[in-house]
Amino acid sequence: MSEAARGMHRAQGGHVSAGSGPAGNRPGGDASGGNGPGENASTAHVPGRQAAARNASVAVVGAGDYIGAAIARRFAREGYVVHCGRRNGDKLAPLVAEIEAAGGVCVGHTLDARDEIAVARFMRDADAVAPLEVAVFNIGANVNVPLLETTERVFRKVWELACYAGFLTGREAARCMVPRGRGSILLTGATASVRGGSGYAAFASAKFGLRAVAQSMARELGPHGIHVAHLVIDAGVDTAWVRERIRARGTGAAHRLEPDRLMDPASIAEVYWQLHQQTRDGWTHELDIRPYGETW
Repeated sequence: MSEAARGMHRAQGGHVSAGSGPAGNRPGGDASGGNGPGENASTAHVPGRQAAARNASVAVVGAGDYIGAAIARRFAREGYVVHCGRRNGDKLAPLVAEIEAAGGVCVGHTLDARDEIAVARFMRDADAVAPLEVAVFNIGANVNVPLLETTERVFRKVWELACYAGFLTGREAARCMVPRGRGSILLTGATASVRGGSGYAAFASAKFGLRAVAQSMARELGPHGIHVAHLVIDAGVDTAWVRERIRARGTGAAHRLEPDRLMDPASIAEVYWQLHQQTRDGWTHELDIRPYGETW
């Protein structure tokens, strides 16, 4: 965390705001929902504005330019100290600057999510700044390779990125959360999590595996107060890469896209925030999201 960010966190109080986290996840909270202890209409956070600082961290593993960045912005706006990790940490500089300019706190980390020691250190570092309350696993590794051209190296690397790294993320986050009996672990899935398509042997098998890891974690960690959720992103996300793929079809489809046919990363991030807000008497484990016109 930069000195400016540390100072900002201290200046804003560095404390848990009245509505910090869902009631069912707060020590002493109940599962009835509604405003938290001491929170009323005058102190509740107004959507769209920067909230007061919370004594709580969010760790985003796979903080890319779209979904990961949108999740970081959403939680930072709620006053969380957001820790973002990606392979090339230097690429996080614009996101960190944007969040801090808006009054939030964001710390960028260079992180190889397949490195057990690095992931453990990432989670510990986040927890040391402020108690880790949310961990998001958002690595994609989406590749389409014909089966006969899928090498052992490709298959193994995709599994390491899309499944094994998710296991490491969840385990290390749980080690921080379980002693406090609260927290959310949110894992990003895809259409390939539930359906193996042609050319997706590597990707689908990894995503199927991540889904199984998520189910096992949810059943084991739920009784300890940890909410584990798996999100199936069942459509194209509105990114430069997706639009380029559409243009590559050569049919002018990119210019004929109707509004909201691709998912806005900010809309996806809002779902992650809503999942974290669920009270423990009504937790969602798996949620699939898609635009209104998506065939499924």
